[in-house]
Amino acid sequence: MKKVELFTDGACSGNPGAGGWAAILRYGTHEKELCGGEKQTTNNRMELTAVIEGLKALNERCEVLVTTDSQYVVNGIEKGWAAAWKKNGWRKADKKPALNADLWDTLLNLTALHAVSFHWVHGHQGHPENERCDALAVAQYQQLI
Repeated sequence: MKKVELFTDGACSGNPGAGGWAAILRYGTHEKELCGGEKQTTNNRMELTAVIEGLKALNERCEVLVTTDSQYVVNGIEKGWAAAWKKNGWRKADKKPALNADLWDTLLNLTALHAVSFHWVHGHQGHPENERCDALAVAQYQQLI
């Protein structure tokens, strides 16, 4: 199975507001940058979208290491929150609706197709790929405001 690195970030001007997302896929010496944006969204939706779009770009089952500065994304998958929300009809333990259920459902389906693990990094702390993703995501939302 191919080992792929996926670096992601989401950004928002206002929350909600115009948002952008970016992903860098790396396989060996090959890299691909992906990015996009939405006029009215939230930071968490952009963080999720970045991971989703990166995983969607894979053409075959891969071992994927996702590096992100979003604890929301990492904890949602690694701690099983999203799977529990889905099992409970997209309700959290406090019975309130889980936010972004559409994106979490898509992400759960994509992580089931690949061997995915997550690595959290501090945002805006000089991690080269995280900084690049942030710059791409910000550029995307700036085009929308």
